[in-house]
Amino acid sequence: MLDQRIQQHFIDSADLHYQVAEALAQPVDSAVQALLACVTGGGKVLTAGLGSSAAMAQYLAVLLVGGFERERPGLAAMALASDAVMASAWPDGQALARQVRAIGQTGDVLTLISANGDEPALVAAVEAAHEREMTVLALTGQIGGALARQLRETDVHVSVPHERVARIREVQYLVLHCLCDGIDTQLLGEQEPV
Repeated sequence: MLDQRIQQHFIDSADLHYQVAEALAQPVDSAVQALLACVTGGGKVLTAGLGSSAAMAQYLAVLLVGGFERERPGLAAMALASDAVMASAWPDGQALARQVRAIGQTGDVLTLISANGDEPALVAAVEAAHEREMTVLALTGQIGGALARQLRETDVHVSVPHERVARIREVQYLVLHCLCDGIDTQLLGEQEPV
């Protein structure tokens, strides 16, 4: 009954992946280099997002600490808390920014994940990261909203040019995997795909 609709999801997702592969290769490579410079220089990667983006941020932190597809020493990474308890402690939308100011240091990378980039809490986190002389890596959809407008030339923006959140998320998950594979390749050398 839903066969056609389900197949169309697969087709639409594959089509978008194919369309953006060339355009996203360079910004994803820049993101790998920023993360690699951070972790090999003694820094740490702070990850954050709101809602379902928070789950993606946690996923990235787990992959960096625990490894991707090969065994390697853990990399310094942690997901910032964005849950209701943290948000209620600072109802002014500053929960993430306060964590960045408390934990972040020069040389660290703040990785923010968002479907549209218009969350004020993420914009505040960018401001806090810049105060700490951190690099910001923003993974967004569309054109990145207010978050993209806060980025500096030294920051990295990987933007999935699509309106539909489900398609944006699918590509963002692939980007997370590309980041981890790129870091592992730089640290451990090439490995044949299994």
